[in-house]
Amino acid sequence: MKELSLNSEGPLSSVFSTFKRIALPIVLVVLGSRTLVAQSPVTLETSEALFTVLTSINACGYDAELGPADPVRMSIRGEVGHNIEVSEKAKAAADGVCSFYHDHQQKNDAVTLSQYISLALYLNPPPSLSLKARESDLPPDASAALGLVPLLGKFYSDVGIHELWEKHAQAYADLTDRYRAALTKMISDTELYLRLPSNSYMGRTFTIYVEPMGASSQTNARNYSLEYFVVITPGTNTALKMDQIRHAYLHYLLDPMVGKFAGNFATLGPLMDALRLAPMDEAFKDDASLLVTECVIRAVEARTLAGRKASQAEQDSAVQQSMSQGFVLTRYFYEKLIPFEKDNVGFRNALPAMIGGIDVRREVKQTSQIEFAAAAEPEILHLDRAKEGKLLTTAEDRLSAGDAATAERLAKQALAEKTEDPGRALFILAQISLNKNMDGARDYFEKALQATSEPTVVAWSHIYLGRILDLQDDETGGPLRAQAVAHYKAAESASESLPTAKAAAEQGLSKPYEPPASAKDKEIDKDDKDSKPDDQNQ
Repeated sequence: MKELSLNSEGPLSSVFSTFKRIALPIVLVVLGSRTLVAQSPVTLETSEALFTVLTSINACGYDAELGPADPVRMSIRGEVGHNIEVSEKAKAAADGVCSFYHDHQQKNDAVTLSQYISLALYLNPPPSLSLKARESDLPPDASAALGLVPLLGKFYSDVGIHELWEKHAQAYADLTDRYRAALTKMISDTELYLRLPSNSYMGRTFTIYVEPMGASSQTNARNYSLEYFVVITPGTNTALKMDQIRHAYLHYLLDPMVGKFAGNFATLGPLMDALRLAPMDEAFKDDASLLVTECVIRAVEARTLAGRKASQAEQDSAVQQSMSQGFVLTRYFYEKLIPFEKDNVGFRNALPAMIGGIDVRREVKQTSQIEFAAAAEPEILHLDRAKEGKLLTTAEDRLSAGDAATAERLAKQALAEKTEDPGRALFILAQISLNKNMDGARDYFEKALQATSEPTVVAWSHIYLGRILDLQDDETGGPLRAQAVAHYKAAESASESLPTAKAAAEQGLSKPYEPPASAKDKEIDKDDKDSKPDDQNQ
């Protein structure tokens, strides 16, 4: 029998022993409009940034599911339309937002809403509405909507969004209150079933946002590092969508537990190969940790169906449906949960034996007998596809920390493996060369421009090339200045959604670049964080 090996000693054993004693049942409380469970990082909230983004697209033609929409959505749409109609400033601000919206419309309303929610979750609160993270760290769908960011501030102020937010605050509070009791019970029931201590969150958060400006049939869930988000849209006579919220919450609880064993999943290779024709998302076929986690979650959902009151036939049907979509370990974990329920061991301590007991050969044989469904249900939680770019992200971090040697090695490795954006890798190498080989840096920047269309790399490569030419010019307004100006103009055109790059380009157009007054030699200024553009750090 081929099994997954688990070490009984080492760092994992100390983690397991920490939770030998399960905490007393959690105490449920209500604290204002936010915390759902005592000492819990689970909150039920509204977000003015999310409201601003979704209100803006509603003003521009996002009309999905207006029929079942909550009355507050219709009221806000009408008031925004009135504000735009009676004010030239508001109309101009809306025209800018709507021009971007129409130029970047997606294939359907669901994808459109999804990308703007992803973007909104990365924004700081108004009035700044700036990015919380570097542009390079944004998920792909949020990156596609980045051009909206510099337009939002004017829309927010000139259309009077904050005034509308305050006016409808009570309506939002009433909508939020509809979910409170059900969410509190879901959290309690889930943690008690898994016998998880209520204080074992390790710095992670789970936030549910209620936002009626979207489509009531959609639930959007995201996991960004230590933060989990669920965005729900209430409508008239719509259910609370507790099944979808619970699915995301199970990810929040179980993702890190299963993830600890990622190194043990190498032996699942034959099983992963057997799933190539399965209809579920390709990410599950490429990442054993994602697959195992989803199977564990679906097994828990089947065992606790209808509040643990579902018939055996209903549970079997749920398991079979998951298996037919490609989640072929669901039956295995479902059967392991039966003795778990009768024991008094917490799930954290029970999981190692469950994973260690997987008979890969047996599972491959059973998988070969499954007739896969034609399609799979879409995953509630957006899958993390940030595997790409890992070498270059680390290279950027090392360069920022002053470790140029490691950054250079990682950038060259990414180029050799051809798995990541070559333009981004060349851009990193160019930055490393700036102060020791300006001609070499110039060559790298020019190659980066030929290799990518990524806005940050394009804009800053042109800026650096302009600065190099300014520094190499022997006289003010010399023969290289015209070439430098051409690069600054190109940077200005490429930096529509990059305010720091745009400012640097405009400065280069106004006068030739000069190093800081304290610099002894002519060199590119490294003290203004240009080695890691500020547009990536917002």
